[in-house]
Amino acid sequence: MSSLGIKRDAKNNKIWSHIRCKWLAETPEETVRQKYLLTLVNDYGFSLDQIDEELNVAGRGSGAARADFVIWRTSQDKADSKAPFIIIECKSDNVTITPQDYSQGENYARICGAPFFVTHNSRETKYWRVKKDLLPGYTEEIENIPHAGASDTEISELLSKLRAFKEKEFADLLHQCHNIIRNREKKDPAAAFDEIAKVLFIKVYVERQLLTRRNKINLFTVDILSQQIAENPLDNLFQQTKLAYAADKIFEDDEHINLKPATGEEIVRKLQKYNLSDTSEDVKGVAFERFLGRTFRGEIGQFFTPRTIVEFMVRMVNPQIGEIVCDPASGSGGFLIRVFEIIREKILAKIDQEYNEFKAIIEADNSLTEEQQAKKLQDKFTELQNRIDLKRENSQLWQLSNRCIYGTDANDRMARTSKMNMIMHGDGHGGVHHHDGFLNVNGIFEGRFDIILTNPPFGANVEPSDKVQEVDIAVNPTAKKRYIEEYGDLYLDAHNRVKAALNKSIASLFELPKNEKSKVKTEILFIERCLDLLKPGGRLGIVLPEGIFNNPSLAYVREFTENRAFLQAVISLPQETFMSSGASVKCSLLFLRKFTEEEQHSFDEIHAVAKAEMEAKYNDEIKAEEERLEVAIEEAKQEKCTERRKELQKELKNYLAAIDERQIAEARQLLKERFDYPIFMYEAEKVGISATGEDDQNELYPNANQPIACEKTCLEWYREFMNAPDTFTQTEEVK
Repeated sequence: MSSLGIKRDAKNNKIWSHIRCKWLAETPEETVRQKYLLTLVNDYGFSLDQIDEELNVAGRGSGAARADFVIWRTSQDKADSKAPFIIIECKSDNVTITPQDYSQGENYARICGAPFFVTHNSRETKYWRVKKDLLPGYTEEIENIPHAGASDTEISELLSKLRAFKEKEFADLLHQCHNIIRNREKKDPAAAFDEIAKVLFIKVYVERQLLTRRNKINLFTVDILSQQIAENPLDNLFQQTKLAYAADKIFEDDEHINLKPATGEEIVRKLQKYNLSDTSEDVKGVAFERFLGRTFRGEIGQFFTPRTIVEFMVRMVNPQIGEIVCDPASGSGGFLIRVFEIIREKILAKIDQEYNEFKAIIEADNSLTEEQQAKKLQDKFTELQNRIDLKRENSQLWQLSNRCIYGTDANDRMARTSKMNMIMHGDGHGGVHHHDGFLNVNGIFEGRFDIILTNPPFGANVEPSDKVQEVDIAVNPTAKKRYIEEYGDLYLDAHNRVKAALNKSIASLFELPKNEKSKVKTEILFIERCLDLLKPGGRLGIVLPEGIFNNPSLAYVREFTENRAFLQAVISLPQETFMSSGASVKCSLLFLRKFTEEEQHSFDEIHAVAKAEMEAKYNDEIKAEEERLEVAIEEAKQEKCTERRKELQKELKNYLAAIDERQIAEARQLLKERFDYPIFMYEAEKVGISATGEDDQNELYPNANQPIACEKTCLEWYREFMNAPDTFTQTEEVK
């Protein structure tokens, strides 16, 4: 049987409905609908006489309740007006499908007794089963709908395959590949993971070449690789991939696939059945993270920030379209990925809103014919799609992916992992690099970021012997050219600053270390680095050990921070938050906003006045005490009482040190009184993860697993606080 195709009357802007057997005005929504009909017929095998289109499913008086497609299990069932099999709801491509759309599909399915429904546009397709024995709202997402002619057994099997199975299947597949490499090549877990990363990059590269039609043949198959006359065909493909990603400096120039050809062939055989381009970002992203968590935590021992903490921190800083975000210790890329996803949703929602507002105006214009309305809608739709086309340079999604997301990690494996993780979630990997987060390399430099989100390594030290080496600041020529074009003198100045520090200790680049000849805690330097990276008015969310907040010996770190930023919130986390990752340190989350230039000037003025007042307050006392002791010292000197003279000199020195310390403390207290503002503080007990890494109740932000007694989540309390801090008393416990 020949496959069904799209029929258009371009001159009159019409598209043919195979179901209704008539020409329709080709609106963007109609295009999506008629294209999906081809999928239902050509791919799933349904016949046209099993399907109805734009069917009223709610009876008389419910004209709006029309399902895009209604499918019966057989054409006879349709003729006999039996309950349908599947309900299809289509949306235009620039619409982000929301839970309300799922509810509408479920409602239609329940009204007419269909066990399955689908929500679809070209951006995503989701499949659902209706749980008829439960109230509306109780649906389950499954991995697919039945094909035409599916048996009862096949349908039962499909009903049992929840969408999570798809994610688990891919995660398990990656783990199988990991084990094959470990067993066949006798590699340790880290080395085996590196080879998986290389092969996945090859697969992503090949699929992108196919999508852009630069290649007509899928090179990532066992059949094609086996036809090549080469010692290691997979490595040849890896060298092509490396060249394509040269600007990203993901792999070293001399790096190869370190697998025997037979092992590489087996890995390709396992992975070739998955089309990552056709797999939605959330499925492959979650699957990759499952694999990461299992492999790294269990076998490599790397530490990841739990997803619930990432989600909460991102929501607290509330990233907006156009803001530039950085994680200078990006690890697996969790913060950057979530920011990318949230801003992408905001961009798509804004485009959707613009289209719907335009659509309302056009449909209300009675002077236009149906065809003219459809033409205007199609033109507007095309314009909007161009504005969000990820492949189109300078589109909104291209800007987000290539100019707004930056990260770096000192561990080359983690940098590579975060790049792959971002690609699996939809991209944004171009700004992620492998280098020391303390140094200005690859577009990460002072005063450039609206938001910093990070969970820096802590417990370790930066030693005096940790020096800036040539290899630390080497920049790929392609990347350097790009950054000079983008940032000009700002980039050159930043890069020159770090070049000037060549062979100097890393600690010497910072103010906080008390003595550059002594070691300093990594987290202390990261606090200063993050503040430096922020633009005036920029926002920071950072995970820190609680010692930073309450250790008396670290008061200077707290004062350094207070001198540069508003402390907006401190959220204390339970001890077990990071236990499943192998870290037992009790942590808190610090959120702050760096002073604007005007705020910094105001703060500095108030501080200077406070210090001057304290100097004036103690001036006479200091003068009198100095004169008294100096006279006594002179007398001891005349009397040649060396011991007495030394005691008096020590007394003077101690007095001046004590009075100086008292002046600083009192000036600081006066400063706090005059530059006073409220700080949100919250002690969390349930943060979505147990000590063993299992899902737990979560009081941090609105979710499906809130504690019953949780009247408002931490995020909701915080937003109320920020809107009206005066309504919260100083001693009020926020719970």
